[in-house]
Amino acid sequence: MSDAYDLIVVGGGPGGYVAAIRASQLGMRTALVEREHLGGICLNWGCIPTKALLRASEINHLLHTLDAYGFAADNPRFDFQEVIKRSRQVATQLSGGVKHLLKKNRVTVVDGHGALAGPRTVHVTKDGRDVATLTAPHIILATGARARVLPGIEPDGRLIWTYREAMLPPVMPKSLLVIGSGAIGIEFASFYADMGAKVTVVEVMDRILPVEDEEISAFVHKAFIRQGMTVLTGATVKRVAKTAAGAAVTVEEKGGKVSEIAVEVVISAVGIVGNVENIGLEGTEVKVDRTHVVTDGLCRTGEPGVYAIGDLTGPPWLAHKASHEGVLCVEAITGKNEVHPIDVTRIPGCTYCRPQVASVGLTEAAARAKGHEVRVGRFPLIGNGKAIALGEPEGLIKTVFDASTGELLGAHMVGPEVTEMIQGYAIARTAELTEAELIHTVFPHPTLSEAMHESVLDAYGRVIHI
Repeated sequence: MSDAYDLIVVGGGPGGYVAAIRASQLGMRTALVEREHLGGICLNWGCIPTKALLRASEINHLLHTLDAYGFAADNPRFDFQEVIKRSRQVATQLSGGVKHLLKKNRVTVVDGHGALAGPRTVHVTKDGRDVATLTAPHIILATGARARVLPGIEPDGRLIWTYREAMLPPVMPKSLLVIGSGAIGIEFASFYADMGAKVTVVEVMDRILPVEDEEISAFVHKAFIRQGMTVLTGATVKRVAKTAAGAAVTVEEKGGKVSEIAVEVVISAVGIVGNVENIGLEGTEVKVDRTHVVTDGLCRTGEPGVYAIGDLTGPPWLAHKASHEGVLCVEAITGKNEVHPIDVTRIPGCTYCRPQVASVGLTEAAARAKGHEVRVGRFPLIGNGKAIALGEPEGLIKTVFDASTGELLGAHMVGPEVTEMIQGYAIARTAELTEAELIHTVFPHPTLSEAMHESVLDAYGRVIHI
């Protein structure tokens, strides 16, 4: 198979397949090369199946707290393998949906591993066999990333898990330790804790969810402690030793205290590294910095005609960032639409633990570090009628404004369904709204979103319900 296209996309994740569809919509003859599953890590092993798992753990938590709502159920229990099976069915369904969308948009899908093979050329192989040589004036690399491995604590699929094993466990562990408290680690910690496991989280930084605002991190830390988790910050895992019952994990805490924690399983969630190997970058002008491809604001690499998007290019490692970059990159190539470099401060981030966490823009500390004089608003969900009616009054909405211009610099939320609500603040950031527009916006009652309004009002001394 040898054929010429207008665009070749290497990688069928949320960046790659969206780029391919948008290119076809704009009249480009497009080929998409994918070596494993359409939809990539996000759809098959990340964003989607983990949300199915977390939904199950939410239900389990609710079943064990029914008395708060006036209900009773005798001996609520679950079939763990059915929980896992449902999450896989959700992923399979959506992967099939991506395949349909690509076919509908006349994108040629090539099954195999794609690598640059000279100017304008991608060579595709499968299981050591040549599959195709494709040519195009434009090539987008969207090969994504994989779990980072700590030396001496390499995942073995049995005792030490990555996210993949954590989604396909043979049995429900009674105890586990999670290394790392970013979104991936915290979501698995929350899932297994709500399913009944004894969970320990170890974070090398001085707080969990270190990319979030400090107040939000502290709020989640306290919530996890109340839920029965053990959370160790400023701590390092020094050794994982196999035992008859699982693992003995040696942890060194701040101040030099060393302890040994016995668990059945360890989940390693210490970040990701870009898939830059074996994609033909050697001999090109593509630059790699700390396992990630360097690009400009329009996703162009140093090699003419070669672009890169998504997790391959570095943080924030978010599916929606990858999809946005895919569209941006293609529209910049065609020149048919006006495009602007992506502003990462306008990209919302979400963590689907219990309670949920969501944010967009600058933290209070980052805003001050950039020289802004700030006005900060806070509204606790205990003052929100809908949250109390739901039985979920644990939460906080925090907004950060520039004191002189009224620009919304950042918004930070913890509580029920905040991952759905953050988009309101994301729109405000994109539209460059000030406190005036937000204050004069009418929010419906009774809703959780009213707390967003109250937080803005609080920043300007006008809050009503606290």
